[in-house]
Amino acid sequence: DKRLFTSFMLVTFYGHGCFKVDINGTHLLFDPFITPNEKAKHIDISTIPADYILISHGHEDHIADVKRIAERTNATLISNFEIISWFDKNFGVSNGHPMNHGGSWNFPFGKVKYVNAIHSSTLPDGSSGGNPGGFIVETVEKSFYYAGDTALHMDMKLIGEYHRIDFALLPIGDNFTMGYDDASIAAEMVKTKTVVGLHYDTFGFIEIDHQKANETFKKKNINLLLPKIGEEIN
Repeated sequence: DKRLFTSFMLVTFYGHGCFKVDINGTHLLFDPFITPNEKAKHIDISTIPADYILISHGHEDHIADVKRIAERTNATLISNFEIISWFDKNFGVSNGHPMNHGGSWNFPFGKVKYVNAIHSSTLPDGSSGGNPGGFIVETVEKSFYYAGDTALHMDMKLIGEYHRIDFALLPIGDNFTMGYDDASIAAEMVKTKTVVGLHYDTFGFIEIDHQKANETFKKKNINLLLPKIGEEIN
């Protein structure tokens, strides 16, 4: 059985910070960066379904395939106001839902809250991508936290106090984001026992030692999943 936790939720990793979560037949795609990623050449983006595309920030390695996938699927973009406005103004992708930090919205699949991330956010043409963020997605049965590109920060402790996080998707590659040491602390702060590692091994600056990463989480009794690109996590 390739399904994660229950039959209603399936997580597929597409490399770097990109993954898809299927919730009761609704497809949520996060930060699509696939075609420029040499390690994801075997992934055909024309076959990826998307009802919603959630964008954490404006860097090219998180938005590269947004336009193509959104135009094909007519997916609703979910991000901050600046990024939603940029895709509308530059590409006519007008099916967007703008948010900002601390705000939440009830979508048909569940509730989404846009939360803080400590990073930068400049769009490919040099314009401002607003402030970077992460997402908490809450459904009737399971809820998860996608941190986006971020450093470790104390707001994560508030997430653990006020939200039930069944699993978290955290950057672990270091250099541009927190590494696996800080990510293991983040997992403790949000009070989860299952972490999917993201933003690692794509290029030299973020290559990691898999054994040390696993040992770091294991010492804290947290399960770290390091999926292969295209893998459905079980």
